[in-house]
Amino acid sequence: MQQKGFSEFNILITDHVHPLMLDAFDELEVGYSYQPHITRDEVLSMIHRFDGIVINTKIKADKALIDAANELRFIARLGSGLDIIDLEYAAARHIEVINSPEGNRNAVAEHMMGMLLSLTNKLCSGQKEVLQDHWDREFHRGIEIEGMTVGIYGCGHTGSSFAKKLRGFDVRVLVFDKYKERFGDALRFADVVSQSEIIKKSDILSFHLPLTIETYHLVDQNFLADCRQGVIILNSSRGAVVKTSALLKSLKTGKVAGAALDVFENENPKSWTESERRMYLELMQMPQVVCSPHVAGWTVQSKQKIAKVLLAKLADIYGLY
Repeated sequence: MQQKGFSEFNILITDHVHPLMLDAFDELEVGYSYQPHITRDEVLSMIHRFDGIVINTKIKADKALIDAANELRFIARLGSGLDIIDLEYAAARHIEVINSPEGNRNAVAEHMMGMLLSLTNKLCSGQKEVLQDHWDREFHRGIEIEGMTVGIYGCGHTGSSFAKKLRGFDVRVLVFDKYKERFGDALRFADVVSQSEIIKKSDILSFHLPLTIETYHLVDQNFLADCRQGVIILNSSRGAVVKTSALLKSLKTGKVAGAALDVFENENPKSWTESERRMYLELMQMPQVVCSPHVAGWTVQSKQKIAKVLLAKLADIYGLY
């Protein structure tokens, strides 16, 4: 592969980015093609012309895409999840992979705090009833999280940020991360515990994990059976970390008292099978479930922060500015 300076790069941007990224590329006189509505087939047909690609969730950088990308130097992910990138194959091809969890970690933390409080205070069902001129105050009596034990399962960027949001709520915070030994002074208020402890002791259990072979369907029927009776499950990581059918069954029995879900195993309703449709509709219509369409990290501010993070990492790798 011929050596090039960054100013000679040609970059394909396949999703919406903050204008500051485009402005920075203009300032550096870097060639780019901004195509936020591009399809995967279109990417495959033209990727051989580009030195870098900026992606979000809709374009997967799998082996087929990487094989089609003869000149590719880097893959930049707008966000945190790397499960859409074949990391081993990219490394074998000496392609830099960068992501930007620092850019949306606060957005995810705020969103999940909002979902939790909405769930415990029954705000969604309350709004529906008010719109129907129905004021059942006793039915909508909420619960306070003060005094509860909140478990943070996975304590990277988003898990740490969510833990910090809990400091003012007078809850006990437990953290578990299999691959992390030091949690820093910022989390000195939290108790670092084992996997078994966080499962058995948490009244509220929030998942902040990448999707890997190890975490796929981590939260299955056996996992939930070990949880406290009436546990509340929060998931803003990846949908397949939680086995949907197991969660639904546990919600029906009351083993799980409630769930706040920003992510799902299948996030494309057009591709749902009939059984999936029945399962998801039943889940989403439960009054003890709060859902959002995978937007926890999707704020006006995070869009700008993500662009800044990616630019800073590109600058560090290629010695820009």
